Amino acid sequence: MIQKLSFILLLFLLPLSVWAQQSGTNRASSLDTTRQVQLENVDVAPNAVDTKGWLLLDKDIQTELEGAVYNLYNFKYDKAERQFRSLRRRYPNHPMPYFLLGLSTWWKIVPTNNQTKQYDKLFFAYMDTAITKGEKLYTADNRNYEACFFLAAAYGFDGRLHADRRDWRKATVSAKRALDYLEISKEANGLSPEFLFGQALFNYYSIWIPDNYPLLKPVLLFFPKGNKALGLQQLRNVADNGFYVGPEARVFLMKILLNEENKPEAAMPIARYMASTYPDNAYCQRFYALVCFNQGEFRECERVSREILDKLNQGLPGYEAISGRYATYFLGWLMQNKYKDFTKAKDYYLRCIVFAESTAETSGGFYLYATLALARIADKEKDVKTAIRYYTIVREKSERNSEQYNEARAYLKKNKK
Repeated sequence: MIQKLSFILLLFLLPLSVWAQQSGTNRASSLDTTRQVQLENVDVAPNAVDTKGWLLLDKDIQTELEGAVYNLYNFKYDKAERQFRSLRRRYPNHPMPYFLLGLSTWWKIVPTNNQTKQYDKLFFAYMDTAITKGEKLYTADNRNYEACFFLAAAYGFDGRLHADRRDWRKATVSAKRALDYLEISKEANGLSPEFLFGQALFNYYSIWIPDNYPLLKPVLLFFPKGNKALGLQQLRNVADNGFYVGPEARVFLMKILLNEENKPEAAMPIARYMASTYPDNAYCQRFYALVCFNQGEFRECERVSREILDKLNQGLPGYEAISGRYATYFLGWLMQNKYKDFTKAKDYYLRCIVFAESTAETSGGFYLYATLALARIADKEKDVKTAIRYYTIVREKSERNSEQYNEARAYLKKNKK
C-alpha cells in the first residue's frame, strides 16, 4: 500500500493537460533528472517566446475544436474523434491531434473506474505517438514550451494508466519524465492558463499527500514544496479560463472540494455545471447525484438517478454498472426513507448489489450499505431468516468495530439459532 501511495504524487497530479483519474530508455535523455523542480509562478511576456506554429494558442484552431471538445466531454466520442482525425490529417507531425485522440480514449476508460482494459493498447499507442511527435519538436527547438506541455501531459497520462495496471516500473519512468517537462513548460505560464494546470495539481497535492499520508513524508523530501492554497487558486483560474483543460480542471476541482477538502457546498455548483453542460457524461452525472445526495438535494438526486438508469438502459456510452450502482442505491435510499415504499426500496437495493457484484466491487461502499439497508428492512418486516442472511454479509464486509459491524454482530448474537 505504501509503495502505491508513493506514486500518487507522481501519477495523480502530473497529467498537466488532463483535458479529466507515459516508456523507452532514451526519451528526455537531455534533461537533468537530478535537479529539483521549482514550481513557482513564472509568467513570461508573450513576445519573449516565438509561438509561431503553436496550435495550443491558435484561436482559429480553438474555434474549430470547440464542438469537438464539447462532444468529447459529452461522450459523443465518434463526433469528437472525426474532428481530431481531421486535425491529424492537416498536422501529422504535431502531438496535439494524437493527444486529443488519446484523451478521448481515456474518457472511455474513466466511467469504469479504470477497470476496463479493452482500450489500453489504443490509449498507449496514441500517447506514445504524441510523445514521439513532441520530442521531435522539442529537439528542434528547446524553447518550444508547447511541445513540453504535450510531453508532460502524455507522459503523465501514460504513467497514470500504468500505475492503475500496477506496472510500477513504467509508471515511475513516465512520471519522472512528466515532471522534467513540467519544469520546463512552467516558463510559459504567462502565455495561457492551459500551462498552469499541471503546476496547480502539483502545488495542491504535494501538500495534501503528506498531511494525509505521513509515512510518505520522507519520499516528499525529494520534491519541491508546494502551496495548497495557491494550487486551488490556480486550478480555479484554469477551470474558468482554460479552453482545452478547463473541463478537466473542473473535474479535478469538484473532486478535490468534495473528497479532499470536505466542502460539498463548494463542489455543488461545479458539479451542477458539469452535469448540465455535459448531460450525457456518465461520470459527471453520477458525481452530481452523489453531491446532491450528500447535500440533501433529494429531488434533484432522484431526477438525475432516474436519468442515469434510463440512459444505461438505452446503452449510451459510459453508462455502465458503476453508474447504475450509484443510481440504484440513491433511489433505494429515497424509497426507504422519503417515500416509505419498502418494496421499491428492496428492488433498488438488490439491483445495486447486482451492479456491484458485476464489477467485483463488494468490499464495502454501496454494496455494504445496500446490504445493511436490506437487513434493516427485513428486521422491520419480522423476516428474521432474511435479516440474518444480510447481517452475516454485513459482518463479513465491514471493518471490525465499525458501527455496521457492531450492529450486525449484535443482531446475529441476539438471533443465533
